[in-house]
Amino acid sequence: MAERYNAIVIGGGHNGLTTAAYLAKAGLKTLVLERRSILGGATLTESPVPGYKFSVASYLVSLLRPQVIRELDLAKHGLQMAPSVGTYTAHWDGYLDRRTDHADTIREIRKWSHKDADNYDDFKQTVNDITRFIRPAIDIPAPDPYGDPHEWLDYAGLAKDFGHLPLRTKGALLDLITGSAYDFLSRWFEGEPLVATMSASGIIGTFLGIKSPGTGMVFLHHYFGEIDGSFREWALPQGGTGAVATAIANAARFHGATTRTDAPVKQILLKGDRAIGVVLESGEEIHADTVVSAADARHTFLDMLPAGSLPNDFERAIRNFKFRGSSAKVNFALDGLPTFTAAPPGNGHLMGTVSISPSPDYMEKAYDDAKHGHPSHRPFLDMLIPTLVDPSMAPPGKHVATAFVQYAPHKLAPEHGTWDDIKESFGDLVVDTISEFAPDFRNKIVGRQIMTPLDLERTIGLTEGNIFQGEILVQQMAFNRPVSGWARYKTPIKDYWLASSSAHPGGGIMAAPGRLAALEILKSKAGDE
Repeated sequence: MAERYNAIVIGGGHNGLTTAAYLAKAGLKTLVLERRSILGGATLTESPVPGYKFSVASYLVSLLRPQVIRELDLAKHGLQMAPSVGTYTAHWDGYLDRRTDHADTIREIRKWSHKDADNYDDFKQTVNDITRFIRPAIDIPAPDPYGDPHEWLDYAGLAKDFGHLPLRTKGALLDLITGSAYDFLSRWFEGEPLVATMSASGIIGTFLGIKSPGTGMVFLHHYFGEIDGSFREWALPQGGTGAVATAIANAARFHGATTRTDAPVKQILLKGDRAIGVVLESGEEIHADTVVSAADARHTFLDMLPAGSLPNDFERAIRNFKFRGSSAKVNFALDGLPTFTAAPPGNGHLMGTVSISPSPDYMEKAYDDAKHGHPSHRPFLDMLIPTLVDPSMAPPGKHVATAFVQYAPHKLAPEHGTWDDIKESFGDLVVDTISEFAPDFRNKIVGRQIMTPLDLERTIGLTEGNIFQGEILVQQMAFNRPVSGWARYKTPIKDYWLASSSAHPGGGIMAAPGRLAALEILKSKAGDE
């Protein structure tokens, strides 16, 4: 007889584990099924080069909800994080080194533009006002425009707060939501490295350029983060980003959840229009009162459900949900620190992010390549050397560097063949890009791991290699994520729920979709009693 649970969660990434932890904490007999041999999904630490630990896919934490940290007691379960201390931008004519110290940052900006330095505080105040206003929306479910009007009551406070915003802040918010990151930043700044590097927050994981309308929304998504209540902080988890998933998994098990690896789900079991369990690839059936998918929308609805299970309009909307992976990841094992040609004394500039984004034109040309199916000839890179903060990730005296690379279009032009065909040459391109600014970098490399969009898709399960399980676009956010009318984690299949980053409020290591889905499931069950 098939074993039975109160809830099955498909996918052992950080969102699936979060859902499982909350359901188990509420007393539900909960099972997590992960297709790989290791938990974590995109929040994963592995050692493909012996002795070196790589954050394989995700690499920084900025959005992890303080409620999740507190309610699951993640510190007790092993999570430790250190703040990232700034951003160093390499440039052909020098550098820009922005640290956490305000006065130092202003001095650095002034080297490039007096106007930018004078405007910096006004910019920060405007963005802080916007993000403080909108940030509560990521901690409550999106309202259903066609559903219960009472769902909008959660947003009554936001509407009131919007009325109290200064007129200029309202205008800036509307410009951000509808316009480009570049245009928004150009209101205040003119210096090449500052505008380019800050604009990069508007393209992460999205197939758009910094001058494309819509990138202001992505910029905003990256700016309303916090770490354990500290506003606009970025952090490195000790042990790599896999430590986040490990802590949440520990919390889930502490509350009684069971986790199984090497357990790929083949199909959702249905009885009429209701989910009653799953069938594994092995043929094993497992029954449950509730089935939750932490896979992306395409896997959740098009791969795991029997054909014809969904309403036609819903299925059509899912097929039109945009993924368009545009990034890759290259991780390096180093026998020493690289030396950048233009840099301040010491290694302090390497303790935060190292950005290869010297100018807006550089960034836009990188996008121009991708539009035609070519990996960027000179890509934007966001690089970290986490061993300067956490030496345990490499042997003594050695280091790890991890580079987020954009653009790497999932769909390549025919002349490139497949990503498997150009994988190594793409890795060489990344080395060349870094070495342009740090000539000794290539000689420090003792091993590397290349994660192309195809690798992210095959290995991690990210459709088209999109790191957010669906692009962060205005038309794919809030009550439109993933489909208008179905943004509150329910699906057209009864007792089948969505808890991945394909749901509100979107991607990043925030665990908000997992938490909010669990709370909605528990509310639904309470209403059924």
